[in-house]
Order: sequence, then structure tokens, then C-alpha cells
Amino acid sequence: MAEINKPAFKKPDLKKMTPKGERKANRRGAARLAAVQALYQMDIGGAGINETFAEFESFWIGNEVEGEQYLPAEAAFFRDIVAGVVREQKQIDPLIDDLLARGWPLARIDAILRAVMRAGAYELEHRKDIPARVVVSEYVDVAHAFVEKDETGMVNAVLDQIARRFRAEEFSKG
Repeated sequence: MAEINKPAFKKPDLKKMTPKGERKANRRGAARLAAVQALYQMDIGGAGINETFAEFESFWIGNEVEGEQYLPAEAAFFRDIVAGVVREQKQIDPLIDDLLARGWPLARIDAILRAVMRAGAYELEHRKDIPARVVVSEYVDVAHAFVEKDETGMVNAVLDQIARRFRAEEFSKG
């Protein structure tokens, strides 16, 4: 029997993420998680952006997937992150690559971590309405749902350096 081609899906352990209530910030956190998952799916499965938006907005965001209930997400924020990463990826990837340890190019990093760092880098550079420390913390939290603590440390280090590059003024204040 032929197997149906299912899109790439990396199941997060939602219990590892910091518990939050139903606030706007949580809808943004859910959008970040969905954006990372969508970017991962696009990277692994080769899906296009419109197909990915349609799938996530119809079947993933705010729904139960493989036994896990996902929070409703701020759709415009989700779309901004995914579209922004796709649009800016040629600038984002070399930036991240330069910050990774020698011998560990971005292409060698697990696809889910690439998605986390790309989304975080995009948000740090282009969403100045959100404090840098919040962005870094949120993406470390998202990474924690997928990987072990050592790898979340790498995400924290890379995003912190990007934050200091694009938002130095936020870190110079006491």
C-alpha cells in the first residue's frame, strides 16, 4: 500500500514551554511556535508560503494536532514572521552563520533550530515594537519545546548577539 505524503511536522513538547494564560502575549507566543513549525515544514518539505499559510491557518493554529492542543495564534503576526523570514533569508542566514561556532555552519544545524534562529533574527531586526529581551526569551522557550537545554543555550547565545547588534540601545540602558 502506498504511503500518503504527509507534510514534514516536528512535534513540539508543549509541556516544556513556559505555561501562560490566554493573553495577547500568549497569542503571539503561539504565533511564534506556529511560525517556527511552518518554517521547518517549508525547509524540510519544500512547501511554498501560500500552501503553508493555508495549511497552518486551517489545520494547525488553535487546533488539536497529533493529540496536542495548540493555542489560538495572532494570525497577522504569524504571517509576518513567516513571510519576513522568507523575504529576508538571504540576509538572515549569513548573519546567523557568522555567529555560530567555527565548523558549525547553519546548514549543519538541525532544521528546527535553523527555523527558530531565523524567526528570532527576523523579529529582532524588523519588529522593534517588541523588546529584544522578550524576543530572545520567547524563541529560547520555543526551542525548548523541541530540543534539549544545551541546544537552547546556543539559540540564546546567537539571538542575544543579534539583539545586541540590532538593538544595542536596549542593552545600554542600565
